[in-house]
Amino acid sequence: MTVSIDWENLGFEYRQLPFRYISVYKDGAWDDGKLSEDAILHLSEASPALHYGQQAFEGLKAYRTKDGSVQLFRPDENAKRLQRTADRMLMPQVPTEKFVEACKAVVKANEEFVPPYGTGGTLYLRPLLIGVGDIIGVKPAEEYIFTIFAMPVGNYFKGGLAPTNFLIQGDFDRAAPHGTGAAKVGGNYAASLLPGKVAKSQGFSDVIYLDPATHTKIEEVGSANFFGITKDNEFITPLSLSILPSITKYSLLYLAEHRLGLKPVEGDVYITELDKFVEAGACGTAAVISPIGGVQYQDKLHIFYSETEVGPITRRLYDELTGIQFGDIEAPEGWIVKVD
Repeated sequence: MTVSIDWENLGFEYRQLPFRYISVYKDGAWDDGKLSEDAILHLSEASPALHYGQQAFEGLKAYRTKDGSVQLFRPDENAKRLQRTADRMLMPQVPTEKFVEACKAVVKANEEFVPPYGTGGTLYLRPLLIGVGDIIGVKPAEEYIFTIFAMPVGNYFKGGLAPTNFLIQGDFDRAAPHGTGAAKVGGNYAASLLPGKVAKSQGFSDVIYLDPATHTKIEEVGSANFFGITKDNEFITPLSLSILPSITKYSLLYLAEHRLGLKPVEGDVYITELDKFVEAGACGTAAVISPIGGVQYQDKLHIFYSETEVGPITRRLYDELTGIQFGDIEAPEGWIVKVD
């Protein structure tokens, strides 16, 4: 089969590929799982995933390297995060080995859709865990579906790595203080749609959420994690029980310390102390890093490094991380999984 795709102009959108993985949990155990050519999930209309939000998902990528091989970036960490979310939502864990092997199987089956090296494109994987079956009361499902589908996606930045501005909107919270903020569940994202629409209508990229308990500290940037770099060479990210633990963030914390010589800090980021940051950004799987040019809070736009230029440390972090992901820079031990 010859794939005819304009690799240089991929967007970040769904594209149905030939194969996906699916496994069913029933009678207390997972089946062996299999690849499927059916892009439609078949489930009961009474499934708890549909009524009560008993579901979770992940996102990770496969990368084409210069020698033509394909590799995954830290899939075991996605497996662990899905397991933590499953525990929070009273769903069965997907074992790490099963998760990683399923990812590899989907990539290998759809390998012709992994964008060529140098295009900036990747194969995005979406693992999904949902509660299904005939349950109408508010209680956990007895059966579950674990599936992974994939699609080629382009460089998140149409014009290259570029800063954008964000709005601090105190009228909305992303999550409750002791809710599901640290779990990767769909409800958190559904709740972010209205605040995001409000921010975009005012010319901003997205909303920056403050901590739900006091509204004094930065927590998340849209659906990504926040980081700031101080003039004292500290790489600071917020610490909170209602923040989704980003694999990209923890990778950057490691690289900031071990590759760039910065001091990594997880702690409070008070909205009144933005002046200490000379650069700032958001980080996550989709965009890797989104530089923050400025933050609108009340009647003031606080500018970090620049509204038009990427800060030098942010640029170095982006180049280091993407260099590892695409196989151009040596990775820390255990970060890369080759797809045979």
